[in-house]
Amino acid sequence: MSTPSRIKRITAPELSARKGKEPIAVLTAYTAPMAQFLDEHVDCLLVGDSLGMVVYGLDTTLAVTLDMMINHGAAVVRGSNHACVIVDMPFASYQESPEQAYRNAARMMQETGADGVKLEAGVALAPTIEFLAQRGIPVMGHVGLMPQSVNTYGGFRVQGKETAVARQVIDDARAVSDAGAFSMVVEGVMEPVAREITNVVPVPTIGIGASAECDGQVLVSEDLLGLFSDFTPKFVKRYAELGNQISAAAAAYAEDVRARRFPAAEHCFGAPKTDGAEVRQLKS
Repeated sequence: MSTPSRIKRITAPELSARKGKEPIAVLTAYTAPMAQFLDEHVDCLLVGDSLGMVVYGLDTTLAVTLDMMINHGAAVVRGSNHACVIVDMPFASYQESPEQAYRNAARMMQETGADGVKLEAGVALAPTIEFLAQRGIPVMGHVGLMPQSVNTYGGFRVQGKETAVARQVIDDARAVSDAGAFSMVVEGVMEPVAREITNVVPVPTIGIGASAECDGQVLVSEDLLGLFSDFTPKFVKRYAELGNQISAAAAAYAEDVRARRFPAAEHCFGAPKTDGAEVRQLKS
């Protein structure tokens, strides 16, 4: 009896080879169930440190720990078998030195089974990317608006409005690519800057709040699904309004519980079947 062949997971080199070809579809995932829903439809699942805000209700990503990323990364790997899984290195887990970055990235790879890690990095941390890449760790870079540097920016601000800042972002992208990153996220930059980066670097660019000319796009899945009601970033397109459906389902459930319509006999083990008259008699 033959057994079905296991689906081959997309690799970092395969994503890198997509430069200038079919756009790369990326979504975030933080849990195994979400990974299962998304896996067959996307090329890459990004376990972003945005989970600090999305899952834990934090104001920024700065309090996210390596252990948190490992736990969520491992869950996403277990919940998927097709998409390339990349996990963010959290704040203070790689900036100290290339050696520190390697120790933590190696642990990340070993304990999650992920296909690579993502670093927010530019010219200053290009040597760290090179150190990791030369030691067998695939690295996705991240330039432009880097959320781990939110305190330096003074908030989540679009990058590249000023000529000097635009040039710095482009220089960062070149440095990340030259250091050996297999791809890079380009976040929160003016459209012409993202377009120029895509034209000048030989690796795929994954845009978020950037340009349609990027080699791929990434969104936070909860934004795409309409699970937040308070704020929708300009760069997000909502493809569903699941938040409203969840709220309505919870309201219907609570109403059934309070009216003793749930659980019914079919939801209970060994319960006698009763009609409405018997239920009313029991209540009286």
